[in-house]
Amino acid sequence: MQKVSHILQLINKTLGDFFSWSTALLVITIMLDVIMRYVFSRSFIWITELETYFFAITFMLAGGYAYANEKHVRVDLFYSKWSKRKKAIIDLLGTFLFLLPWCIISIHVCYKYFYASFKIGESSAQAGGLAAVYLLKLIILLGFILLLIQAVAVILNSIFTIFSGHPHNS
Repeated sequence: MQKVSHILQLINKTLGDFFSWSTALLVITIMLDVIMRYVFSRSFIWITELETYFFAITFMLAGGYAYANEKHVRVDLFYSKWSKRKKAIIDLLGTFLFLLPWCIISIHVCYKYFYASFKIGESSAQAGGLAAVYLLKLIILLGFILLLIQAVAVILNSIFTIFSGHPHNS
């Protein structure tokens, strides 16, 4: 159980490290857009749309990574004072009752959203915009899949901690 959890966390940590480069690409793209706009009085819709893609990669594909590294939002006022076992119980209940269903519903909805876009080969509605808008919708779907993977890892870690008494590390 602990080994499976570790492998699932490793997926998020590895992909999170890889896709963190999208933040640098986002900054470079925004700088290029600003320079083009204010220095050369030119703007390209594809650059603006590329900013959206890089932001989506940064934000959507980082959810599982943030959760794996315990950088998610949590009310630590009480949580920080609890024992490892009590934290594991809360993590198990919260993840199983709230996060897991949310991920499953979101994956189902996002898959339909992506597939419909992919089927018609959806591209930007703007002249000069990017083709393959379905890739942006795929990023949303992948973000929820990565979050689901991390949710399963947290559930497995929590169960291990509750029943073995060993430390709980998400």
